[in-house]
Amino acid sequence: MTQAKIRHALSVTREADFAAWYQEVIAEAEMAEESGVRGCMVIKPWGYGIWERIQHLMDARIKAAGVQNCYFPLFIPLSYFAKEAEHVDGFAKEMAVVTHHRLIQDGKGGLVPDPEAKLEEPLIVRPTSETVIGQAMSRWVQSWRDLPLLTNQWANVVRWEMRTRMFLRTSEFLWQEGHTAHADRADAMAETLRALEMYRDHAESDLAMPVIAGEKPENERFPGAVATYSIEAMMQDGKALQAGTSHYLGTGFAEAAGIKYQDREGGQQLCHTTSWGVSTRLIGGVIMTHGDDDGLRVPPRIAPQQIVILPMLRDDDGDEALLAYCEELRAALASQWALGEPVRVLLDKRAGKATQKRWGWVKKGVPLILEIGGRDAAGGQVSVVRRDRLWREDGKVNFVAQSREEFLAAAVGELESVQASLHAEATARRDAQIHRGVTDLAGLEAFFAEDKRYPGWVELGWSRPTGAALDAVVATLKALKLTIRNTPMNAEPVSGTCPFTGEPAVERIYVARAY
Repeated sequence: MTQAKIRHALSVTREADFAAWYQEVIAEAEMAEESGVRGCMVIKPWGYGIWERIQHLMDARIKAAGVQNCYFPLFIPLSYFAKEAEHVDGFAKEMAVVTHHRLIQDGKGGLVPDPEAKLEEPLIVRPTSETVIGQAMSRWVQSWRDLPLLTNQWANVVRWEMRTRMFLRTSEFLWQEGHTAHADRADAMAETLRALEMYRDHAESDLAMPVIAGEKPENERFPGAVATYSIEAMMQDGKALQAGTSHYLGTGFAEAAGIKYQDREGGQQLCHTTSWGVSTRLIGGVIMTHGDDDGLRVPPRIAPQQIVILPMLRDDDGDEALLAYCEELRAALASQWALGEPVRVLLDKRAGKATQKRWGWVKKGVPLILEIGGRDAAGGQVSVVRRDRLWREDGKVNFVAQSREEFLAAAVGELESVQASLHAEATARRDAQIHRGVTDLAGLEAFFAEDKRYPGWVELGWSRPTGAALDAVVATLKALKLTIRNTPMNAEPVSGTCPFTGEPAVERIYVARAY
């Protein structure tokens, strides 16, 4: 394909400025916009529709594991956090605090907190819910018969970020957070790893986003956790995105909150707890994994609309017959099932030129777009373009003319093909950008110092240092603007020495720049 022949829908390309491209995709796909509060965004219908699809698919997975949804307060007493020193230290710089419950006139036409309305105890706007849920669990768990206790909530949280970027890092974001309590370590670890596998499969199967599941290093653990696991995705610029985490919390949170149970012998035992979550950050991951220079490309499983029909209206007597034909086609498609659910199809009857509407849907990333004119309707035809195959080699939009019957017979298979194609493309790109030839620290520094726009990740063997030795590794990586992503699960055995410590390597790690 001759790129010079193509006039892309966006004004900036990924190659020219990936960060600016990302922001333009969000704007042109009408996914979100600034809200007037720093770090907080308005999620528009198309962006929220993608989140609803993610939520729907993830919620089904959560409930299939026997986890029940509930809801906990947005405001958490400061004293709850004070009971867990390590946990609160990890979030202290990001906490939003409520200190007053009323405003009064300041005499200058403005409003100020009423000094007489100061709260006896400050309230923290929920950054995560371990502490408040722990208090509830201490009431709900009395006996071994109450275990395991498996809960989840869909909620918003607030973490006061200094540098924000839509969907990736915002002061307020939406997520689900699972919280469970168990009788022993083995059961809690099984739940931790179950949630990790749930996230891995969701990312791969639903988001078509290849990820690597593994354990985070000690310095990257969730505050207060015994072990933290993550799924890591590679974006098109070679950077890593932590797309979901699952934590084994041991008994520390249970001790702080008093989550105890009477065992079968009548003794008192502390529960072992877990927490796990994914957020609207996944949408940012989808954008940077699948988007192209024409906008977003949405995997069919999470597309709010999988097929959009665009009648080429002329504002004349022929429009009625054309709309009737398109409505019959819409109904026929909506009666089919693809990827386990009824096909989601929209007939776009808005006024305006079909080409303008087409490019609007292209930028939103709809998997299949149909354009139908009066002659198509009269001849029982459709013209369809796949969003993942937008261009022909001659630089023209790759519309394929088919009979109505041919398209109806092929539509389900086309949606399944788009889903598989996006996953295969992203996987091939990721695998090509994982480098395994680096054996020492000088080589690592040289690799990322080279003039590579999108260098990718480096896989290394390392000795799993702890304490001061790990601190030295982290300092070295920080100077290079690098981080350890995780130790992949079920990796091949490793040999050689650790490039950081010189000790024998015991496991593999991925090192990368990250969001």
